[in-house]
Amino acid sequence: MTEIKDKIALITGSSRGIGRATALELAREKAKVVVNYVKNKEKAEEVVSLIKNEGGEAIAVYADVSNPQDVENMKATIGQLMGEVNILVNNAGIHQHLKSWELSSDDWNRVIGVNLTGVFNCSKTFSKDMISRKWGRIVNISSIIADIGTDHEVHYAASKGGVLSATKSLALELAPYNITVNAVSPGYIKTDMTKFSSEEEKLYYLGKIPLKRLGHPSEIADSVVFLCSDKASYITGQVLHVNGGLAFP
Repeated sequence: MTEIKDKIALITGSSRGIGRATALELAREKAKVVVNYVKNKEKAEEVVSLIKNEGGEAIAVYADVSNPQDVENMKATIGQLMGEVNILVNNAGIHQHLKSWELSSDDWNRVIGVNLTGVFNCSKTFSKDMISRKWGRIVNISSIIADIGTDHEVHYAASKGGVLSATKSLALELAPYNITVNAVSPGYIKTDMTKFSSEEEKLYYLGKIPLKRLGHPSEIADSVVFLCSDKASYITGQVLHVNGGLAFP
């Protein structure tokens, strides 16, 4: 996947889960990787070490993507240590297992801030250099929940639905500059987010998934890498559903 080699790739929220798998896979394709974290510096540095041990280049950079100044600071740090970002994977996301009437305004604002405003903040900040270079790849991580809804996380569902709409509009804005913008929409994946699901919930969804298993973070990472590569150079504004065949209602 030649266009990935030597490109600088920022993956937000990449100290664990899908972000971690994506950082490792992009590094295997010879991208120079920026591992972004908020709380777990140790885990982020562990990802950096894994990449370096395989002969790759990587740095760990702190930023809360919901904070525009943090994102600007992250850009400055990356610029000093590595250069201009060519590939942006908006992966950072949080959730809470709460009903709508249990949510505070702070709960709502925090999830929307990270999951949706974070996509805006990072895309706005890092697309500027992509525009000047006339090349870039942006991949946003949404969720099957954006399509099917959920009975316990209205703020998460709303944020991920917003990510899909933002993807389509950003794709139209940035296409004249040879920048593609796509989304990957995972189904039920073995990550920290799903490990807290009850056994009853897991069995319910396993019964609905035609492939009869949960997905692995590496399977989402492979889809992201494809969308960043020259093999996907004529794909933009699209949503790639990776969900084991789980049908929408």
